[in-house]
Amino acid sequence: MKMPLKSVLIRAFRILAIAEAFSWAALLAGMYFKWIARTSELGVEIAGPIHGALFIGYGVAALALWRFQRWPFTVALFAGVSAIFPFATIAFDRWAGKRGYLTERAAERAEAKEPAGV
Repeated sequence: MKMPLKSVLIRAFRILAIAEAFSWAALLAGMYFKWIARTSELGVEIAGPIHGALFIGYGVAALALWRFQRWPFTVALFAGVSAIFPFATIAFDRWAGKRGYLTERAAERAEAKEPAGV
């Protein structure tokens, strides 16, 4: 059984939102040990690239959902800004989920709102 692209994209976005938040936690812990405890740079050396990759993945997934789900610009902007602040991707995921932006029918509703011929 093959899953539709939108379902895969929504699922990947939600997983990346959680993973990006956890990578923030790991990076913050690594920064604590590097700058405050002054014991090791290993946490930053490991968590930094992982967080960077998840940050980029989350951004790409948000841009793809903006296009495929026909999100309003402000929703896409909030998705992008949420990646900048620690743990905000989880808050955005919950907010967008409650408002129906992370369902397959969201794009259908957006198409129905557009006036004909535009």
